[in-house]
Amino acid sequence: MTTPAARTGPAPDRTRTGPAPGGARASNTWELSFRLWDAYFAVVWVATLVFVLGTAHPGWHVRLAAGGVLLLLIPWYLLVGRPVLTAEVPDERRALGYIAGAVLLFLPPGVLVGETRLMTFALIPQCFIALRLRRALTASAVINIAPVAGWALLWRPGGQALFFNSVFAVVTLVFSAALGSWIIRIMEQSRERAELITELDASRHEIARLSAMHGALAERERFSREIHDTLAQGFTSLLMLVQAVEAELDHDLPQARRHLALMDETARQNLAEARALVAGGAPADLDGATLPDALRRLAARHDASIAVTGPVRPLPAGPEVVILRSCQEALANARKHAGSSPAVTVGLAYAADSLALSVRDDGRGFDPTAPVDGYGLAGLRARAAEVGGTALIRSAPGDGTTVTVRLPVPGSDV
Repeated sequence: MTTPAARTGPAPDRTRTGPAPGGARASNTWELSFRLWDAYFAVVWVATLVFVLGTAHPGWHVRLAAGGVLLLLIPWYLLVGRPVLTAEVPDERRALGYIAGAVLLFLPPGVLVGETRLMTFALIPQCFIALRLRRALTASAVINIAPVAGWALLWRPGGQALFFNSVFAVVTLVFSAALGSWIIRIMEQSRERAELITELDASRHEIARLSAMHGALAERERFSREIHDTLAQGFTSLLMLVQAVEAELDHDLPQARRHLALMDETARQNLAEARALVAGGAPADLDGATLPDALRRLAARHDASIAVTGPVRPLPAGPEVVILRSCQEALANARKHAGSSPAVTVGLAYAADSLALSVRDDGRGFDPTAPVDGYGLAGLRARAAEVGGTALIRSAPGDGTTVTVRLPVPGSDV
């Protein structure tokens, strides 16, 4: 926290006219809270005027003159002082001008009529609001001591009256220093809190912007994976089946017809996947079917064998979708990269707290450490990681490829 003593150092640039560090909220808050200072100033001024006009000494013409000068404090405060005092960072030169003018208007009635010194309780806080600590203390000393000294020289009061007025001046001076330090501390804390609020608001808006951006990127990545694992794989299968049919039309019509039937089934499956993707529902293969049934249909379309071990049980949709998509990706990769007619086996293993998928082909394999273009393997690992699982790819040139996906799942109730 900034202490009042910090205000005794070199003055920073206070001629800045742009927004204050606290922003609009801090300015509005200070403007609204300053109405209490307006009311305080008005109450003290009215009380001072009543005391000045109601006292028995000096004569009425002197008291009227003092009251007339006090009247000038009102327009001076409203037209000059208030704009200076309500500024978030007061202009030092304008502040000095206002305080000097207020002191000059206060001193004549303060010398003429001792009761005028009640007005010090309204002027002293303004010195500490507008000025730095040293200048505020100087102005406070002038406001407290000068009227008493002038009054004593002008009216030559008795020793007892002079003593009591002098003690009152010293007490009010000490009180002014304590009150001013408190005012400065409150103002510094208010500015610091306003700056923190502004920073928090900016951070909140930045977090919201980044969160929205992250959500959009995550949704885009999810759609990319879904399209890659469904529509793109289906279209790839259709292209490969078209090539197979073209090669079989002249010498193997039954096989060509079988491939045409697979093309029809694949196209319908792609259409169903597209509708499910748009609707945000479950994958078409899992719609109304268990995970093992969906994998059996998927394996049949890729001429792969499948084995299911362990007690089959219903599981949350998340792990089942990951297993299905991982199997689609692994089978598509085997068809595209393993070589001609590889033997592919799919294994699905249910355990007490895990679910494992393995897809093995005996194709030509590859070097897993070599850079790989494309989205498939990275997307497969990302899918598994999203549900707390792992995806492991084991392969070597000429030794086939095994894709193993292991996911944590709720334990069986049996």
